[in-house]
Amino acid sequence: MDITCDMSTARDTPAERLAEYRRLFAQALVGRERTAEGIRFRFRADEGVEAWVRDLAAREKACCAFFDFAVAAEGHEVRWDASVVDDDAARAILDEFYDLPDASEDQEVVYGHTIAG
Repeated sequence: MDITCDMSTARDTPAERLAEYRRLFAQALVGRERTAEGIRFRFRADEGVEAWVRDLAAREKACCAFFDFAVAAEGHEVRWDASVVDDDAARAILDEFYDLPDASEDQEVVYGHTIAG
């Protein structure tokens, strides 16, 4: 499996995607942790958050096929679990994905996105 992220057919640009992550994290992120399989982001289950997370996860999977995502609402939280294929490069990108909430707006964070096209 190719360990690249191709946004050439995405409806958003990498910069727009990162801005969307920043908005989601700022508005709803309540925690994150590493799991046995990968990582988990936890969000407040405010109105629209589950649909937002599901949409973002689907768009991310479309450009980064080596990721697996599971989104579930439990109680007052929406959980977004992410894992990757067993590959060093994929695990490095998963680590970058985990660090996204810490990225400042002026940082050039790409988390594995190789723009093809």
